[in-house]
Amino acid sequence: MRCPNCNNNGTRVLDSRPVHEGRSIRRRRECESCTYRFTTFETVEEIPLIVVKKEGTREEFSRDKILRGLIKACEKRPVPLETLEKVVNEIERELRNQGASEISSDVVGELVMDQLARVDEVAYVRFASVYRQFKDINVFIKELKELINRAE
Repeated sequence: MRCPNCNNNGTRVLDSRPVHEGRSIRRRRECESCTYRFTTFETVEEIPLIVVKKEGTREEFSRDKILRGLIKACEKRPVPLETLEKVVNEIERELRNQGASEISSDVVGELVMDQLARVDEVAYVRFASVYRQFKDINVFIKELKELINRAE
């Protein structure tokens, strides 16, 4: 690792710690020449996940986009941001474990709804009403009945 201060190629690791739920390693380094200390992060380079939308377009999987949707669904609900971040981590982990480089947006949406149902039922109904585009009250009532049956 090259020192950002003097460009010397020799540095040594002083401390290593796992971060981001073990998905990265934080290393504290020191230059052997000028003793400048700095921090580096190591992460596994993962293949990009491509989400295939309903209309056939493709876009890269976005953790931020899912997190924003969850935050919106949980607005004014007692759900901590940390919980929502764990949900996003779980969704991404499940998608990557499938081993496919392209994932249907329907699969992503269903995973989000499954996770959200465990976290907060009101947020689940909010998300489902937008995701499933409820056309009338009967579809909405049907979804509520399914949620009640799952809870029993």
